[in-house]
Amino acid sequence: MRYRIIVSLVMAVLLFSCKRDDDNDVIEVPPSLLSDVAPEDDAAIREFLSTHFFNYEDFQNEPNVSHEIVIGTIAGDNADKTPMLDFAVPITIKVSSSYLGLDAEETDIPHTLYYIDVKQGTGDKGPTVADSVLVRYQGSLLDGTLFDESKDFTWQELPFTALGYSNGIAQLKSGTADQIVDNPDGTYDITNSGQGIIIMPSGLAYFNNPPTNIIPLYAPLLFKVEVGLFIEDTDNDNDGIPSIKEDLNGNGYLFDDNTDSDSESFTFFANFRDADDDGDGVSTRNEITDDNGNIIFPYPDTDGDGVPDYLDPDTN
Repeated sequence: MRYRIIVSLVMAVLLFSCKRDDDNDVIEVPPSLLSDVAPEDDAAIREFLSTHFFNYEDFQNEPNVSHEIVIGTIAGDNADKTPMLDFAVPITIKVSSSYLGLDAEETDIPHTLYYIDVKQGTGDKGPTVADSVLVRYQGSLLDGTLFDESKDFTWQELPFTALGYSNGIAQLKSGTADQIVDNPDGTYDITNSGQGIIIMPSGLAYFNNPPTNIIPLYAPLLFKVEVGLFIEDTDNDNDGIPSIKEDLNGNGYLFDDNTDSDSESFTFFANFRDADDDGDGVSTRNEITDDNGNIIFPYPDTDGDGVPDYLDPDTN
């Protein structure tokens, strides 16, 4: 009898709990607006840059030597340090909600990215937002909480990284392949690499969808980077068109350039990932090369309508 009473009580509690869950509607909170978060992030970033410094004296004393970038608070013994804000260069990047998979239909919301060219690489130029780069990096929150790093050089495809990261890397120069030094432990250094700091608002990072729970929602991020090498005119889909030239609208975001999206049924590929950009059944490479496989430039425009054949489904 006692056993039955206990079981009955347990069942009653379970039923009551289920009923409460069923009666309570789950309230979904919509994502914040880019236009609301961007100025808040910028204020937080500028406050951080005004109250923190990096070890700029190490780089000033030995400008051709790579040093670990160390960031500290301007206080106490470091009260006379020059704030990072004095070194930081702001650039404006426009972000649309579609870039982040949001439904708000916000377009071209200005976001400010800050970068510091800590040690300039001696390569002739730096990568574009569409290139493959060889980098070492460390990603953290503004409070120093580390969420990602690579202590060894690793290759990254910049279009597949956060928009602020790719645009920040594109402000820096790389080193050169003739300055690679093999270390006894099997790693290597690039003595003339470029080093920098990138500080970005959440709209240029992960906004409301961070890849790890270490990163809060709407969190500005900081990256310390070392740019070793890059592949100039990276061609992600090997169609003969450098990926940077497949950014047709020139906004630095390659995923919204898709010439044949109307003819793609299930899988959508932006031009820089599509070997047949106009979807006419003839590969882009075949439409821009001669019989010997040499790329023709300017790219052929058979009907003279101003649209090259590889982007014109009516010409092949």
